[in-house]
Amino acid sequence: MNDDLLRWREEFPILERTVYLNSNSLGPMPRGVRQQLGSFMDQWDQRGVRAWLDDDGWWDMPVKVGDLLCDILHAPQGTISMHQNVSIAEAVLLSCLAFEAPRNKIVYTDMNFPSVMYVMEEQRRRGARIVEVPGADDGVSVDLERLLEAIDEETLIVPVSHVLFRSSYIQDAAAIVKRAHEVGAMVILDVYQSAGCVPVDLQALDVDVAVGGSVKWLCGGPGAGFLYVRPDVAERLKPMYTGWQAHARPFDFARGAMEWGTPAYRFLNGTPHIPALFAAKTGYEMIREIGVDRIRERSLHLTQTILDTAMAADVPVTCPEGPEHRGGTVALNAPDGKAVCDELNRRDFVCDYRPEAGIRLGPHFFVTADECRSVVDEIVKILKERGLR
Repeated sequence: MNDDLLRWREEFPILERTVYLNSNSLGPMPRGVRQQLGSFMDQWDQRGVRAWLDDDGWWDMPVKVGDLLCDILHAPQGTISMHQNVSIAEAVLLSCLAFEAPRNKIVYTDMNFPSVMYVMEEQRRRGARIVEVPGADDGVSVDLERLLEAIDEETLIVPVSHVLFRSSYIQDAAAIVKRAHEVGAMVILDVYQSAGCVPVDLQALDVDVAVGGSVKWLCGGPGAGFLYVRPDVAERLKPMYTGWQAHARPFDFARGAMEWGTPAYRFLNGTPHIPALFAAKTGYEMIREIGVDRIRERSLHLTQTILDTAMAADVPVTCPEGPEHRGGTVALNAPDGKAVCDELNRRDFVCDYRPEAGIRLGPHFFVTADECRSVVDEIVKILKERGLR
């Protein structure tokens, strides 16, 4: 299915020596990143400080690079700003809010990525009440009705993952947004595990805020997280976590109170992380050119290949079997999973392990079906070598 996407394999040098199945954790580096980082060094070397304000210069990169993501995530241009990571992006957003009773509840599930939980939990010091909805009994999904019931008129924000990091379960973001809006709450949708692999239409979802990053399916590397705020929401938010890049006229060096810039700029702060933005561009441009719909079609074929092979080999799975609920990752709960994962990596099958999930395998569009079958075969081989079969 969509085997024509295999022509992109040559753009990822690591594929020449590994079976790369870890795009759910860190996507491989595209070949063009070296050229992009070379461009950064050339500009710094040859233009010096002038590189900040040249045409398409460094100053505007946190929004210009964000515009590439607007195309991928179906958001209006100028609504995504780039940040170091999701924790910082969420901290900027949270600094806009006041946790004043009775509307001071944060509702999320215990299946969220822990870093997000840590950020939210610390809002207790600002008056927030935390309501943590437990995951479903299957250990894979979230009970949607239970989550919707927890969102009420006292809820201020609902930070949820579009695709769960442990199990790759796709949550019903539209239903969550609908319920939140019915009671006057905002949704922060974490699209880290969907952006670049599962289609996301931020405008169609009518989501208030979205966060994510480049490390995984976008093949953009570390240091390039992002924050989307719906334009009408952005106009009424004023971050306390701010800096001169958020000012409407930063080079006036005006004293006193902030004069807010346009929507994406108002969520910026100090000097941006320019090298990471250069590095991220190649992956974004590649994903945009291919199209997430085509990537999704191939992803479902590859994850189903792993599932079918694992089930035939009697290797337990801890991810959704139904394609409509499955993101880009398959988790295999093999005995002594951490040690098996370590051995796979030693044998150049690149993957990772997570407690309560097992060995996570994230085949992106450049992976072959034969590679998907071979990693399961290798797991079985390792288990037999260790006397676990």
